[in-house]
Formats: sequence, structure tokens, C-alpha cells
Amino acid sequence: MDTRKDVSKLPLSKIADRALDVLHYETRPLDALFKPKTVAVIGATDKPHSVGRAIFTNLARGKFRGKVFAVNPKHRSIQGEKCFRNIAAIQEPIELAVIVTPARTVPNIVKECADAGVKGAIIISAGFKEIGAAGAALERQVLENARRGGMRIIGPNCLGVMNPLLGFNATFAGAIAHAGNVGFISQSGALCTAVLDWSFRENVGFSAFVSIGSMLDVGWGDLITYLGDDAKTKSIVIYMETVGDARSFMSAAREVALTKPIIVIKAGRTQAAAHAAASHTGALTGSDEVLDAAFRRCGVLRVDSISDLFYMAEVLGKQPRPQGSRLMIVTNAGGPGVLATDALIDEGGELADLTRETMESLNQFLPAHWSRGNPIDILGDADPERYAQSIQIASRDPNADGLLVILAPQAMTDPTEIAQILAPLAQSYDKPILASWMGGAVVEKGEAILNQASIPTFGFPDTAARVFNYMWRSAYNLQGLYETPMLPHATEEGLLDRARARKIVDDVNQSGRVMLTEFESKQLLAAYGIPTVETRIARDEEAAARIADEIGYPVVVKLHSETITHKTDVGGVKLNLQDADAVRAAYREIQQAVDAAVGARHSPDLDSNAIKTGTSPSKSQGGQEFASASPFLGVTIQPMIQTRDAYELILGSSVDPQFGPVLLFGAGGQLVEIFRDHALALPPLNTTLARRVMEQTQIYRALRGVRGRAPVNLAALAELIAQFSQLVSENRRIKEIDINPLLASPPSNPPFARGEAGGLIALDARVVLHAAAMADEELPRLAIRGYPTRYVSEWTMKDGAAVTIRPIRPEDEPLIAKYHATISETSVYLRYFRIMKLSARTTHERLIRICFIDYDREMALVVEKQAARGAREIIAVGRLTKIHGTEDAEFAILVSDAVQGQGIGYEILRRLIGIGRDEKLKRIRAEILLENSAMQGVCKKLGFQLYRIEGGTVGAVLEL
Repeated sequence: MDTRKDVSKLPLSKIADRALDVLHYETRPLDALFKPKTVAVIGATDKPHSVGRAIFTNLARGKFRGKVFAVNPKHRSIQGEKCFRNIAAIQEPIELAVIVTPARTVPNIVKECADAGVKGAIIISAGFKEIGAAGAALERQVLENARRGGMRIIGPNCLGVMNPLLGFNATFAGAIAHAGNVGFISQSGALCTAVLDWSFRENVGFSAFVSIGSMLDVGWGDLITYLGDDAKTKSIVIYMETVGDARSFMSAAREVALTKPIIVIKAGRTQAAAHAAASHTGALTGSDEVLDAAFRRCGVLRVDSISDLFYMAEVLGKQPRPQGSRLMIVTNAGGPGVLATDALIDEGGELADLTRETMESLNQFLPAHWSRGNPIDILGDADPERYAQSIQIASRDPNADGLLVILAPQAMTDPTEIAQILAPLAQSYDKPILASWMGGAVVEKGEAILNQASIPTFGFPDTAARVFNYMWRSAYNLQGLYETPMLPHATEEGLLDRARARKIVDDVNQSGRVMLTEFESKQLLAAYGIPTVETRIARDEEAAARIADEIGYPVVVKLHSETITHKTDVGGVKLNLQDADAVRAAYREIQQAVDAAVGARHSPDLDSNAIKTGTSPSKSQGGQEFASASPFLGVTIQPMIQTRDAYELILGSSVDPQFGPVLLFGAGGQLVEIFRDHALALPPLNTTLARRVMEQTQIYRALRGVRGRAPVNLAALAELIAQFSQLVSENRRIKEIDINPLLASPPSNPPFARGEAGGLIALDARVVLHAAAMADEELPRLAIRGYPTRYVSEWTMKDGAAVTIRPIRPEDEPLIAKYHATISETSVYLRYFRIMKLSARTTHERLIRICFIDYDREMALVVEKQAARGAREIIAVGRLTKIHGTEDAEFAILVSDAVQGQGIGYEILRRLIGIGRDEKLKRIRAEILLENSAMQGVCKKLGFQLYRIEGGTVGAVLEL
């Protein structure tokens, strides 16, 4: 085989071993936008004060060492440099085009660039979708032409891009930013220039400075991924007006936030601001509360001001994250301590309680009038020695998650010496330390000492307290990504009936309805293991009495209708019925009330909009919906549930225009919209994330047990929420769904007629579907891809043993740890190209990243086998990882030694190939050690081309 010829046809770039130990090829298409070797400025000019002149000057006369070419058919030279008529006239390959021409000319220019092999373009020009339909049409032409040539585009309508580390300034700003380690991305060009001016004054440096504009092509996800992989970038800060591709943003942010802080300031918190943002960018802004939930889910920290944006970039880069929200404050002045306390408490933080040991130690040397609590006020005459002793004792208190030291310059105070005392603590203290050295020039030397020791300093103590609150919130969000969840029992024990749920939804859609009856809604919940109150349908009053006798009194009788949703509004609910006669009377009364409501539509005295009819649901007064046929289909009979000791909760879902389905949990009942005690989350959820949603509500404190009342089963409630999120995630035709109330009570004292395990039961449910006419591809998609159940199936090994092959889950961490113990050193070497000790392969940090994957970015299949006594074990793992910015993916497979030779590797790879085709990939690749002949043989059988690579490895590639 002619190895050189093969390698030139199928180039494999250098392999990097990242945190997941999955091979990642160093394919970085955005390098053309940030590290180009050749740049053409299309629209360059000598015209004074023009954008084209400013950009060409910044590139050609700045510190950039690449080649810069001017393109403008109206000029022969610009600033003494040759000017080319078009991109094709330049004889050298061009990596980046910076386009500064009228919007109408841009589509054809991009076409010329694509034909010339240009890899990227920055479109500075405005006049696209922000001006309306005509501009949006131009954008579509630009994107179509760019994709034809595989070009990536930043913009249009942007300031440009800077890479200060390389002296690259493709913007029309007056100066290039200082070099540093912060990656800054902004959707507002004007804000970029303001931040740039601020950074010069504050001496803040950047690894990248990007004005992203309208995000026609390159979006948040692309840039977060790129800067996440950039070794020079230590933190990423973002000014955001619109999210754009929510799934891409969520996917990238969750991946990168585990290793680098991502801090966002999002415009549009108020409705007026949201409207202004939408008008400016030509995109819709979704619910701000939903956005907060999205940021929490992917570990992104949201701040409220530009200064906080950069404060947090500095602090999170210098200090460890706190493990909780409790702050210890040491101060020499009462007022600043009170200000810090107010800021801390107002935003959810807590003062750490002093332990008895801390109190006794402080009492031994502090003056009699010290505060005897937190804040620890050591009084205005505190000298360096008193500060030193107080700081040492406070830092050892186990109740504290962080330390804030405040200094107000007074007669006995030496700001510089006290800073020298505090500075060494940064090396030995495993919790964050913040300082507020108040004053001007007198504290500057002390501040410099602290900053050099990586202790952030703030001019005012309330600012420091606010920063601490941001820190613990950031840590809290990230902990949710690291914690190992439990698998819900309904999922583990196979109690979910997905086929039944699909049939319920399909039958309703096929009938032309979008509204499920209460009975159908409860059947849908039951299919996902959510306990519901027994509900039976009666078509006549005698049937109603008979069913009530069978259920046992007291009972509830409710209207059964396919069109009336708010039954109470039409007298459709009768409570606490004690005997058969009462049930018969209730049946008649409900029927008469509904007939009266329908008949009222024909009354000449009634507003014609009060009640509407038709085959498609239409809103009437009170939100009722009626069809042309009689809405009365009988009644439902349910046991009367006594709720005296139960909490009424709400669990629901609706669709957000940007993030798709959104879950809601909180206090329920009739006053749910008055109290508004709820939290939002993006599905799908596991039990850990479900618990986090609960913790964000006020009702959670009561659920844990309050005033002598026993707690509810919080673990069971978390499982129920996780199962509900599965229902929403796996049934995209659901538009809205509410369980209200969901009753929760202590398991030892369930208020239910028959007593439900876990003390949880859904009393009422309402489900609305998307219309049947809406195609599957038009349905809102999840912001986070759900568990891909389509890839779960049974398989039989060569020895006849049955196994399940399925995508990996976060809950698999314990099984993956045990699986690694079955792998020999030889197998480890063949998989990872080096020996890795078992302890290194099974750290929690590593395993959670292996198990808690983003199914949009990679797919990992595990082979699961039943072990002794019904236990489960994982015996093999195969992984297919997309190479970002390309249409390629790479695979890796590792099979437990005890089951090698059973055809498992072949079957996993066969399935990964199928997944690659489903994901519209063009090729799948891998690098295999030369001595791994077994895997090479599997690849050959499945059609891979093999070729030798320098260094003793073999490349494998399959064109899909």
C-alpha cells in the first residue's frame, strides 16, 4: 500500500487526549477567523473616517504578522499597497475575508470567496435581517453561498474580531485590546467599544475579543467550544441579547463550564428591554425566567452589570469556588459589616454561625465590646496583630464557606501590613478569600499586595458580598453537573409503558382533538409511573351510582367532556358525595348545567363571543372550549381525597419559543397564580436535577418538615418529577400539561383513600396537544437532547447470553466503575495508548463526564448484562464522538476481557455506524495501535479503509 498517497487522501490530524480520554482531532475551522495567515479586506479604501480604511489600517499597520490584501475594484492602491479588483485576482490562498461593502453586494462577494477557497469571512456590513424581510433574504443568499464552499462566517452587522495575543485586529475600533486570558464575546458592537475603553482604564486583557453581530452562521455554541479548547483562554465572558440556537448554546456551555467559567450578562430582563433587544437584532427574546433556568442547567453564571462580568472572570480564575452560601466577615468597622451583610442576605447568601470554639478563641484576646457574632467586628483600634489573630481563627471555623476581610482606614490601621498578613493565607486556605480595602491612595499598596497574592479586592464591602453570592451560585450550578443521580424505580424496573402513552396521544390527535379528557390525561400519567387517583367513567346516572358504590364513599363526581377543560366554571364538579342518591343528583345537575351553558350561546341577550363552538377548539369566556356536538359525555367518579395534612403542588410543562418544552414545579392549588412560588427547569431531568428544582421553591422548606410535621418523601418526589420530565421529553406532541394539584404528604400518614406508596398522588391533570396537522419536524425540539430510547434493544452474544445494548446514562457511574475493574492492563493500553491505573480511570470527576454526556455531541453505547441475584453489570462501552465544526466523528470501543471474542466489538461498531448515518455524518474515523489486530479486523469486516500512520498506529476511516 502506498501509505503517503492514502494519508494525503484521508488526512488524520494530530490526536489530543482530553478529559474523557476520547480521541479528539485538532480540526479547528474557526482558526481562519482568529489565527489567519492571509487576510483580504474587501471594501478597503483610503476614504478618511471610513470603516474600510480603519480595518485595513488596523491589520496592515498594526502588529499582525500575516499578509494583508486590499480588495476594491475602484482603487489600484490603498495606503501605498496594491489593491486587487476581486478576491480571484489575488494569487495567494486567502484564509480570511473581511467584508466591508453594501449589503446588496455581499452575497455575490461571499460566492466569489467560496469559489476561491476562502475558509472564513467576517461581515462587518449592516443592512440585513435587522431591516426586515429584504435583509433576511440577503442573509439566506449569503449563507447558501458560504455553505457551498464550507466557509464559516461571523456577522453580519458586527464590529469584527480581535486576537490581541497575535496582534490581529480585524475591527474598526481605534485600538487593539491588551493581551490577556479572558475571551469576550458581545452581540453589541457599540458595547464592545465601551468595554474596550473600560479595559484600557482597568488594565484588563483578552485572549479574544469578538463582536458576533447577527449570528448568521457562527453562534454562541461555536465560539464557546472554540474558546473552551483554547489553552490561552481561562474564562469566557458574554454580552447576550438573544440566544439564537438554544440547543447549540446549551451543549457547548455545559461542556466548557466544567473546566472554564462562563459568565453572561443578558439584556432584556424587562419586557421593554426585551422588545428593544428583539428590534435591534431581528430575533425574538424568550422568557427571562426560562433563560435563568437554562443558565443554571449548563453551569453558566449570569450577572447584572458589566463590572460584575469582569469581576467574576477575575475572581473565578483566582479563587476556589465555595461549597456553600455561608460567609464569614472580619471587619474593623460596624457600618461596612452591616452593608456587606445586607447585600449577602438580600441575594440569598447566609452569615456563617460561629462555632463555640471560635467564640471562645476570639473572646480570649478581643476587646470586651467586640460584636460577639458574625460579622466579627474587631473594632476601630484594631492593629495588625489583632487582625492577624482574628483572621486565623475565623478561617478555621468549619461553618464558613468563604472569608471576607474588610478594612476601613483608621488611626491604628496599617492597610499595607495587614495585607501582608492576609496574603499568605491564600496559599493554604481551601476556601475563597475576598477583601474590601476601603479608601483611596492610602490603601493602594495593600491592594497591590493582595492582588499579587490572587486575593481579589473591592472598594466597597457590599460589592464583595455580591461577588461571593455569585461565586456560590456558580458552584451550586456546577455541582448539579457533577453529582451522580439515582435511576428512578419506574425506569429501572421497566414500569414505563411508552407504547400505551403514544397510543393515547395518537388516538386523540387522529380524532381531530387537541385536548385530552381528564380520564385520558390520568391514563397518560399512569403510563409513566405517576400515581393518579382512581378515575372511572359513567355514561348514565345508574352507572355512576354503581361505580360510586364500588369505589366507596365519599366520592367526587366530575364532568366528562372532550371540550370543556375548566369544569368548575360550568358547575361540573361535585365534591364529598356520601351516597348513591347524591351521586345520581350530581349527574343530573352537571348535565343540566352543561346543557344550559351550550344553550346560552343561542340567546340573543348573550354576547356572541361568550361561548363559541366548532370542531377545532376555540376560546370562550372563562377560557372554555366547546365543540359542535354536545360536550356532555357523562361523568367521572373518583374517591374523595382528604387533604388536611397534604401539600398541594403543581407540576407542569409548556413551550418556550427559544428553549422548547419547559418544566414548572411549585406550590399548587387554586391560588397557584397568586402565590407564584415555582421554579423552572429544562427537560429531561434526572433525580439530582429534579431535587435542584425543588430546592429553588419556598414550598420545599415545608416539604422537608416544618412545625412538627413530618417531611414528605423527597426522594420519591424527585423520582416522580424525573418521570414526568421523561413523559414531556419523549412525547413532543404535548404542548401543555399540568398536574394540579399533585398531593404530597408524609408516607406514614397518606391522606388517600387507599394510601399511595410515597405519599404522592395526582388529583387532576390537563393535557393539550399540538394539532395533528403539525408535522413532526415542525414540533418544538428540546433544548437538551433527551435520552435516545430508539437505540435501546436486546442482543444475543455468541455464547447465547442475552444482553441489552443501550445509550449510556448519568446513573451508570457505579456500574462503569465496576466495569473498569474487569479490564486488563493490556486492554487499557490498546484503548488509551498508555497504561492508566484503575484509580485514575475511576475518579468521580472522570466518570461523571463519561456517563453524563450530551447526546448531540456524542453517543456512547453500553452492553448491559444481568449478573447474579438480579444485579446488572456493564461489560462493554463504545463511543462515537463528533468532531466539532466538521461532519466527521471518531469511535472508540472497550470490551471487558471476560467477554472478548463474543462478537461484541463488531456489534457495537455496526450500531455506531448506523447512528452516524442517522446523525447525517459523512465519515467515521479512528486511530488504532498497530498491535490491536482484533479491532483492525472488525473495521475491515465493516468496510473501513485502513492505512499506516507514522508512530506505529493505523488509521481507519469509513465514508458514510
